[in-house]
Amino acid sequence: MERQWRSAGVGWAGGEPGLRWEPGAGVSGAGPVSPLSYGAAFGGGNAYGREIGFRVVGERRCVGVRGNACPYAAAVAGRATQAQCADCARLDRSRSVAADTMADDPRPYAVYLAWFGPGMVKVGITREDRGPARLLEQGAVAFSRLGRGPLMAARRCEELLRAGLGVPDRIPYARKRAVRAALPGPEERAAEVEALHARAAGLAGWPEALEVVACEVVDHAGVFGLEGLAGAGGVTGAVRELVTGGSVAGRVVAVAGPDLHLEVESAGVPGVVVVDSRLLAGWGLVRGDAGGGVTVPVKWVEKGTEAGVQEGLF
Repeated sequence: MERQWRSAGVGWAGGEPGLRWEPGAGVSGAGPVSPLSYGAAFGGGNAYGREIGFRVVGERRCVGVRGNACPYAAAVAGRATQAQCADCARLDRSRSVAADTMADDPRPYAVYLAWFGPGMVKVGITREDRGPARLLEQGAVAFSRLGRGPLMAARRCEELLRAGLGVPDRIPYARKRAVRAALPGPEERAAEVEALHARAAGLAGWPEALEVVACEVVDHAGVFGLEGLAGAGGVTGAVRELVTGGSVAGRVVAVAGPDLHLEVESAGVPGVVVVDSRLLAGWGLVRGDAGGGVTVPVKWVEKGTEAGVQEGLF
């Protein structure tokens, strides 16, 4: 009998992407990790090109909360990017920075500007000891810190910057994916971040407890492998959901945030399909043929139409 694995999504430990797996019943601590790159490449990026493949089995079930299993083993919709039932999601948010339920957290936080494409900049906060992990997880192509200080001061600053700069605190992943293969150069990326940083530092009303941090733009294009994505012709489709019996396989050309960019080919026709790894959570997965292509529902980017299980191109 083939061993089933349950994915915990893409992780960015040490600045390199890997598919994280649940440790299994009765096992404490973090589960194993499958590397998605060949490690740091010359020039500070990641070398991609691994062939991966898996097949979906069983039903999608709630992943529970912080390592604790869902008491109901509740079913979860295939298109949900959060693989939790309503009860587990509420419990998860009961101790969450995003939900403002951790006002007593004594650790320092950083306020940052994250750049995803021309005119696509957001402001956010992250725990300072996490370094760039939060930015890698979001797929930020470039970023700079703005300030550091206590959590609630950082939160007040985030709201100030959203209003003063006219930037959001969230950018949909569909927008991020649409521009990754055709981004301007690193100088233009840095210039946009630097200009916003200067405007932010000049705003009145900064919380006294928050220290302003000098602009230092960090670029993740090499880490994500975006040059390889552009060379592969950009994205032609995105997986909408997994289905029992479906397969996902191909050559990894780039990884940005939770998104795997897989190059697949069938009948001599190449293409790059994005797999949001958050859609994997809660499913049972078994090893599949690395050359088997994609046989789950895909939304095609070029035609702007949604298709069901593919019988032709993939």
